Amino acid sequence: MTSPHLDPARNTVAHFRQLHRAAMPLVLPNAWDAASARLFEHAGAAAIATTSAGLAWSLGHADGRALPVDEAVGAVARIARVLTVPLSVDIENGYSDDPKAVVELVQRLLDLGVMGINIEDGRDAPAILTAKIEAIRAFLHRTNADLFVNARTDVVLAGLAEPSERVEETIRRATLYSAAGADGLFVPGLREPTEIEDVALATRLPLNVMAWGGLPGAAALYKLGVRRLSAGSAIPQLVWGQAERAARGFLETGHSDPLSADAKPFAEVQQLFAASR
Repeated sequence: MTSPHLDPARNTVAHFRQLHRAAMPLVLPNAWDAASARLFEHAGAAAIATTSAGLAWSLGHADGRALPVDEAVGAVARIARVLTVPLSVDIENGYSDDPKAVVELVQRLLDLGVMGINIEDGRDAPAILTAKIEAIRAFLHRTNADLFVNARTDVVLAGLAEPSERVEETIRRATLYSAAGADGLFVPGLREPTEIEDVALATRLPLNVMAWGGLPGAAALYKLGVRRLSAGSAIPQLVWGQAERAARGFLETGHSDPLSADAKPFAEVQQLFAASR
């Protein structure tokens, strides 16, 4: 069930891959539901990726491989329905240690028109993610399908190696995931310019980093070798922080005026979904 108003020229895996070869990094303000995805597309995003944390929170679950697969697929279906640009979905570890189960999830996402996935190693042994990527690639070859597989390694984010060894370990895993058939490398937490450059130079995969305080801007990151920049869960955290402050103020004072400050007009929000009726 793909969106009825997709642009066939833009909504292809080939086009999504090309976005990783542009003159600037592909900037992704990660969405967590259909409304945020449609809003970010309207704001100019060339593609939409989901945040697994934001998606889990919006569905009433903690982040960390706790989201039931059927709920994740249902949320992705609603997001895909409102988009005209490529959609990449963060599936954490595939919600299973079994490569066969991960392939079954990938098949369901392909049926929805998803163009890419993020799949992570977390604290698992690299061989586990390697086996999953190999299984996904074999399935895609067998079915003559295509998908951008972005392999995420948490070496830096989760502190899986000593600081002096984390670049070397990241590159080692990148080599494994690339050989297994990954299309991209996501290293959240990587933010030191020299480390970014070292990783980018050592792997053939387009390098994806995550927004972080003190991280250089997109143009500077491109010169370091970055080809994709993700917001991660930063935007939903920002939105929910503002929402909490607004709710607290309203509860404490009962004043209505602050609720109108910086609010997107009702009619404009409605218009975002006019083509989805």
